[in-house]
Amino acid sequence: MAEHLTVGRVAELTGVSVRTLHHYDEIGLVHPSARTPAGYRAYAAADVERLREVLAYRRLGFALREIADLVDDPAVDAIGRLHRLRGLVLDRRDRAAAMVTAIDRELQARAMGIETTPEEKLTMIGAQLYDTIGSAYPATRRTEPRIAARVWDALGDARTVLNVGAGTGNYEPVDREVTAVEPSAVMRAQRPVGAAPCVAAGAERLPFEDQSFDAAMAFSTVHHWHDPIAGLREMRRVARRVVVFTHDASEAGWLRRFWLTRDYLPEAGTLVRGRPPVERLAEEIGARIEPVLIPWDCADGFFEAYWRQPEAYLEERVRRAVSIWTRVGPEAERRAVAGLRDDLASGRWAERNRELLALDAAELGLRLLVAT
Repeated sequence: MAEHLTVGRVAELTGVSVRTLHHYDEIGLVHPSARTPAGYRAYAAADVERLREVLAYRRLGFALREIADLVDDPAVDAIGRLHRLRGLVLDRRDRAAAMVTAIDRELQARAMGIETTPEEKLTMIGAQLYDTIGSAYPATRRTEPRIAARVWDALGDARTVLNVGAGTGNYEPVDREVTAVEPSAVMRAQRPVGAAPCVAAGAERLPFEDQSFDAAMAFSTVHHWHDPIAGLREMRRVARRVVVFTHDASEAGWLRRFWLTRDYLPEAGTLVRGRPPVERLAEEIGARIEPVLIPWDCADGFFEAYWRQPEAYLEERVRRAVSIWTRVGPEAERRAVAGLRDDLASGRWAERNRELLALDAAELGLRLLVAT
């Protein structure tokens, strides 16, 4: 019975009371399926895996009824459930990082004798990632027409389009019937007057019938989803064509290719660790992969956009509109910015990246997935 664990041993390992474990058994949430030689119930490997997932959701604040739906979801396999759980934990971390950033700013303000307003004090409580960075989007995040043309061309003859993770509405085609999906209230609030109707929902559970749309698109959002695989499956379910703008997060495709992650912000690598590779995403929806070059004067200020304009990364407003800077934390951000500032002043950056100055567009791992 070495592979089985008694209720007492499980309680000891998890810090959960035996009474709680008995309650989970009584309501059918986690049922010990094995027996010890003495006839007592014991946890087999599959039971332990299920219990681990249940306890993780409990510590994230989910109710038992919600947890039962999550762990019994027939549309998600064991690997998919782990990815979903990982995404939720990362979201919790992002919220904490956003709060730390807000607190650091208040400490800096107070050190200079500046008192924050009551509204600013309340904003930091429970701040979500996009609640922190979302307000900076209008300043630097705009549709880049050359990239938009690639996305819209990939939509083919689709007349009805679902935009998943739509944000403020950038890259939505104006000549088609668009329905948007966006979970962040801050982002939804910034959608312009006349924008496509927007539904508050996540990619993993789209509230639409099968094949409701000619096409489903997702632009620079998959890396924020709790479960990218489940989200892509949902897009495939509700539409006959799927178009996804994402990036190759591998070391060769992105981390070592882009000078900012390679030389100044290696912490970005921890943010993509464990994320499904772009080849896996494409395979899931039967998509072809097309590289997307970034023009040197890109209008959309996403993370890689200023590859030939390094001075832009020294600007607070530019960094605040990109989630990576919030997620790596203030210490890594300060070090990266200081190192880049010094290298620009000394000429070291120009010496290291001399070949970039002659390019009109760069290949930095951006990819378009097109499934027809």
